[in-house]
Amino acid sequence: MELIVNFLPAFGVLALLFVFVKSAWVGKQDQGDDKMKNIAKNIADGAMSFLKAEYKILSIFVAAVAILLYFKGNAEEGSNGVVAISFIVGAICSALAGFIGMKVATKANVRTTHAARTSLGKALEVAFAGGAVMGLGVVGLGVLGLSGLFMIYSEMGWGINEVLNVLSGFSLGASSIALFARVGGGIYTKAADVGADLVGKVEAGIPEDHPLNPATIADNVGDNVGDVAGMGADLFESYVGSIIGTMVLGAAFATVPAFADSFNGLGAVYLPLVLASIGIIMSIIGTFFVKVKDGGNPQTALNVGEFGSAGLMLVASFFIIDMMLPASWTFDGTIYSSIGVFWAVLAGLVAGLAVGKVTEYYTGTGTKPVSSIVAQSETGSATNIIAGLGVGMMSTAIPIILIAAAILVSHYFAGLYGIAIAAVGMLANTGIQLAVDAYGPISDNAGGIAEMAELPSEVRERTDKLDAVGNTTAAIGKGFAIASAALTALALFAAFMQTAKVTAIDVSQPQIMAGLLVGGMLPFVFSALSMNAVGRAAMAMIEEVRRQFRDIPALKAALEVMRAVDSDMSKATKEQRATFDAADGVAEYDKCVEISTQASIKEMVMPGLLAIAVPVAVGFLGGAEMLGGLLAGVTTCGVLMAIFQSNAGGAWDNAKKMIESEGRKGTDAHKAAVVGDTVGDPFKDTSGPSLNILLKLMSVVALVIAPSIALTSSAVVAKEEIKKEVRVEVKGDSTEMAVATITTTKVVDGKEVTETKTIEGTIEEIEKKAKESGELVEVKIKKTADDAKEIKKEVSVIVEKKE
Repeated sequence: MELIVNFLPAFGVLALLFVFVKSAWVGKQDQGDDKMKNIAKNIADGAMSFLKAEYKILSIFVAAVAILLYFKGNAEEGSNGVVAISFIVGAICSALAGFIGMKVATKANVRTTHAARTSLGKALEVAFAGGAVMGLGVVGLGVLGLSGLFMIYSEMGWGINEVLNVLSGFSLGASSIALFARVGGGIYTKAADVGADLVGKVEAGIPEDHPLNPATIADNVGDNVGDVAGMGADLFESYVGSIIGTMVLGAAFATVPAFADSFNGLGAVYLPLVLASIGIIMSIIGTFFVKVKDGGNPQTALNVGEFGSAGLMLVASFFIIDMMLPASWTFDGTIYSSIGVFWAVLAGLVAGLAVGKVTEYYTGTGTKPVSSIVAQSETGSATNIIAGLGVGMMSTAIPIILIAAAILVSHYFAGLYGIAIAAVGMLANTGIQLAVDAYGPISDNAGGIAEMAELPSEVRERTDKLDAVGNTTAAIGKGFAIASAALTALALFAAFMQTAKVTAIDVSQPQIMAGLLVGGMLPFVFSALSMNAVGRAAMAMIEEVRRQFRDIPALKAALEVMRAVDSDMSKATKEQRATFDAADGVAEYDKCVEISTQASIKEMVMPGLLAIAVPVAVGFLGGAEMLGGLLAGVTTCGVLMAIFQSNAGGAWDNAKKMIESEGRKGTDAHKAAVVGDTVGDPFKDTSGPSLNILLKLMSVVALVIAPSIALTSSAVVAKEEIKKEVRVEVKGDSTEMAVATITTTKVVDGKEVTETKTIEGTIEEIEKKAKESGELVEVKIKKTADDAKEIKKEVSVIVEKKE
């Protein structure tokens, strides 16, 4: 185990080597004919132009924040200006993860389309290989960046708490980029999607991804910037945040004698890094299990890889924890054990997978909740939307119960460290989880390219089969991301409380209740900002698509042909076919790409600044405890809102797809379902997923500023809760002689410590001795009768300690 700890960065390098090999393999696959290559080039160019514009803005932000962090770190005790370096490295790794994922996804999409000409199995192999590059790229950069910096900082002669505070800047950099990538990508993809759907499908009556639709390229670019780069940055942030939160909490065990024998007392600090590193190996192994034959079910193949990898990780975790932690140890009067930490890891892993399966139930094609939305689409858009909102709200119940159960179980077995390590356990398999998730948008793009290139129907059937599974994996991925975000935020919250010396969040205090309410409000304001941004960008997109349909003669004539043959070009005459072919390539795709890019870059700034500025302002103006209340509020409401929005959007989407699969395109029910899907688009792809990052980013910001706002020692002592109870039992038949038992219960740092002592004598003597001890300021003796014999020889004494 010492060997693994000494070579932790090597596991990150191994993951990146796997990424290089898989990416090279994807690049060698055939792209198909010139038309397919041209479509794929347009999508790739649009995606890269967005990333270039986004990263240009973010580089300014990163530079400005790094300068502030440098001066903050140098000005306070327990931190260091090097935190700015950690921040920059974290931001670069997060951006690089998004870039790698985007690059390979835009290579894999057209190659998946061409592979679908051969077989379903070959198409799945290419699409999943593209997803695997994204997944292993994220975990490789996370482990390499974190373990590399930790080893460097550990050699600088700083204390472990200072090392971890400086290292937390890495998580802040990752979180900042993740939020902008998620919000910007979400606005981009939904502005394009709404424009393509409403004008193309509802108004013009042409199929999704049709080459006549000017917004179709922007729509396919959006799949990459939102679901590949955005999701990659999201899980990268959760992955890194959970590891750092656990390391900070594990540092508290460094002084426990039982830890002294190995890893210089830092076994609990190294454990999350080792689990993440072994998770890389298990994820790589899991990728080899994903195979399907023609006629087989791609979902089964993906499940075998995902659950097989999770099973292997669980077995490995047991032995790793057993070797790295003492069999048992005592900390703050509580006994912990290595097997308890394992149960916490198990709780996190099971909760993550279970939330994913519940999400699949509420959003999957053919399930009861989605079928209810299909049924209510028959009576129009209003009932469709009402049904979708109901499904989304109801879908919060089971995931929240599962997350709450994981929190209680992990805390019971291993305290706050258990909650943090549960998040690590949930995210240890991020490599293959993200591979399964990123496979979805690649398959979606492949279907779009097949439609635009007018490939044979069997090709589109194969890509549709992959896409249908991709929608489910995307929904499961979003559920998994929400569950991991909740546990990660709680781990970071606990780390903040430990660093800021906050012992408890007492909601009876007005400043804490105020922070709680403000925190609860933030997810609603944040969602409103992102929703309104999508609305404004979509309006511009709709106007542009309408303009092109109206003002470009060749496009207008081709649309008339499409309406005449009911979108089935096999029915077209030679003249109609010639008119249709004349419109090939005349749509001004670049104008739509430009609208989405500019809108997303402009609109992502305000939500991003809100997430960073509010915790800083509350922390410095209201203090550490008010900031704790803020984090509690934003975590509670943020998790609920994220589940509701993501699941409602997913259910609306698959309700529309169910109607289409029944051959009812163009019916009133289909039009109602398209409207519902359009409402759900920003729910599931913009504001919902962005909330995951909001609550984690705010916790990371709080952790970074914790040394600056930490409570003083005297303030912490004043918060110690002391409860005393004195019970007096009268001896025999005497009303004079008695025995008083004084039970003192102290609550320190959330842990109860009980002391008991006895005093014998008359009731008056007991009262006098109690007062003379200096412990009791006031004693009230309550009797229910004048004669002591009438009260069953027992007197209760209530003691009040005045500060």
